[in-house]
Amino acid sequence: MHRGKTLEEKLFYLKKYLTFWDMLTVQQRELLIRNTAAASYSKGETIYSAEHECVGILILQHGEIRTYILSEEGREVTLFRLGAGEICVLSASCILKSITFDVHIEAEQDSEILVLNSAVFSRLMEDNIHAELFALRLAAEKFSEVMWAMEQILFLNFDARLSIFLLDETAKTGENTLQLTHEQIARYIGSAREVVTRMLHYFVDEGAVALTRGRVTVLDKKYLQAIAAQPAKQ
Repeated sequence: MHRGKTLEEKLFYLKKYLTFWDMLTVQQRELLIRNTAAASYSKGETIYSAEHECVGILILQHGEIRTYILSEEGREVTLFRLGAGEICVLSASCILKSITFDVHIEAEQDSEILVLNSAVFSRLMEDNIHAELFALRLAAEKFSEVMWAMEQILFLNFDARLSIFLLDETAKTGENTLQLTHEQIARYIGSAREVVTRMLHYFVDEGAVALTRGRVTVLDKKYLQAIAAQPAKQ
């Protein structure tokens, strides 16, 4: 992890992404600026885990990060991923008392992040209702994504989950060829690599996808859409 960023750059991002900025007093703004640090993380580097101290609010400037939980068997279940311009509040679970489960956050790509000190932001939430509402709204949005991830694992057949993931990724990237390994896909959808490989090869046989090293190319979106629309498992 490396740190940097000028005062002007920090101020630019805080004003841009903190929608309550204009509702802060001059003193509150100065306090927030002084207690915001810039950090760079390499791909695969851990940003936050249950063993770490509460990090704070994360503003992602560049790159991509992933938030996940671990099962007792060590299986990773991805809750959501965040890209540039998005904000993570689960890294500040100590200031959101309703969060009672352990999450892990890692850099999916080389990433540059602004970290808002958790203790300072907690004080800000106590003194400024707009800051509190901002954090609670972000938490509610992310919990909707967490519930969607859990619902897929609990109620959808695996072929439907994989189809939804591939369709979502093509929509997100605007590309039919996805730069993803089977191991990555398994981590994203909470499965085992062997299960992902087996289902991808089935999709290959059906003419829905093509596989090359580190890539999955979607050939037949209508086929995947039909699989994704199947009724939930009983």
